[in-house]
Amino acid sequence: MTLFGLSFFVLASSFFTVYSGPTGVHLRNMESFIQAVQQVEDSNPGLCPLALVRALRKTAGHDDEMTIHFLGASYSIAYAEVLEKAILNASSFSFFDKAIHHIVTDYGEERGVVLAPDGTTVALAPLLLGIETGLKAKVEGTPPVGMFPLTLGRRLGLSFLSLQDFPPSNRLGPNGCWDSVERPKLFKLSRPATLATEAVINGGMDGAILGMDYSNLPASEQPQALSEFLKGYYSYVLHEGQGLDDITSHVSPRRREISRSILEPLDLYSQVMETLALVWKLEKTEWIALDTGVGKAVKDGLQEFVNKFWVCPQIIPRCQWGAKAYQSTPIPLSLPVQFLYVHHTYEPSSPCLSFPNCSRNMRAMQRFHQEDRGWSDIGYSFVIGSDGYVYEGRGWNYLGTHTRGHNSIGYGVSIIGNYTAALPSHHAMDLLRHGLVQCAVDGGGLGANFTIQGHRQVVNYTSCPGDAFFSEIRSWEHFRE
Repeated sequence: MTLFGLSFFVLASSFFTVYSGPTGVHLRNMESFIQAVQQVEDSNPGLCPLALVRALRKTAGHDDEMTIHFLGASYSIAYAEVLEKAILNASSFSFFDKAIHHIVTDYGEERGVVLAPDGTTVALAPLLLGIETGLKAKVEGTPPVGMFPLTLGRRLGLSFLSLQDFPPSNRLGPNGCWDSVERPKLFKLSRPATLATEAVINGGMDGAILGMDYSNLPASEQPQALSEFLKGYYSYVLHEGQGLDDITSHVSPRRREISRSILEPLDLYSQVMETLALVWKLEKTEWIALDTGVGKAVKDGLQEFVNKFWVCPQIIPRCQWGAKAYQSTPIPLSLPVQFLYVHHTYEPSSPCLSFPNCSRNMRAMQRFHQEDRGWSDIGYSFVIGSDGYVYEGRGWNYLGTHTRGHNSIGYGVSIIGNYTAALPSHHAMDLLRHGLVQCAVDGGGLGANFTIQGHRQVVNYTSCPGDAFFSEIRSWEHFRE
């Protein structure tokens, strides 16, 4: 048995002691997964991360033909029998199996996904495949071959083809909501699933980012333990006075911009077509390539992917931040609207720096708007936090209560904080100025020749969005006095 094989067997044999507490086994969040991984590492000092991710792949049964084509089998025949016995005797091994194995039930529950600390949901399988691809490249001193096919290409391509008769907007996703963000156990999708749910795409983007981070390590530098690597990406902490602008390392709220910088130069159309060709070759179904609609389906699907996941910012849905129900019947907006009105919240006065904090702020504002002001819901169309995310208020399609006399002709977007004397973070402003605005135009919600105005320009009694912030937006494209 090789040294790698021996360490792999020791790892599998120790799984019966891993994370056997009932709370950890049932909670489906990233912290529980990382803690379980760390306990394996603590039980096996010196265990290499590549051995660990291969063991996790074996646990989840992800030795399909394409994965083996790029990464090889997850275990060697020389010690397979002993390893299998270790797995069968390891009751808590089921934690990893359930955590990683991705399925969507007939009732719309998505499994094999976890809630990340930033409030987004991540499928673990594509995340771990990307990491394994990067680690293999690092150990062998080779390029990370297979990174795009294993993390995103296969799922995207097959999703585009399986739903090519549907509108492009329905070929990806959907997102969903957890039964509880404090103790997540069940994740329910908002509509019927495609092969590339939002959690799968999040996991694929994260896998590509972290896999490339591993593969790009200097030859003399040993790979960091998997648990610490994951903590650095998912469990970072912003302190008061900080913004995402101050973080130079890769962190999960920036997955869209980072994955775009990594993958966009690759010629995605060619990458997806090559991935599909390999799928059909391995499955001996090359005849599918003769379908003349394949190229158009991939082209249309990729346009939707780029718009939805690279142009548009991540929007945290109402159910995720804990919104109460609308208190009457929502009134539809007549789209596209022609104005975007910029606000600051004033109260809460401090920028929110984390998903729990921003969610509390959203609930507090909704409570104030509904109970003190007697409105049907939180007034804003969208709210932007300094945690890197946009939070859904009334949303794209419904009339807000944000700019008196002008609610029916524009969206109202607020950044959490008081910006009388200081500006929001550059990242928060970019989410509004570039991300949300372009997303609105591309989606048909905002007219191409729209106008940006500050709240104070159309309502006399307010200084909103604050002197400092208003001075800033006067330099933005589409601003009108």
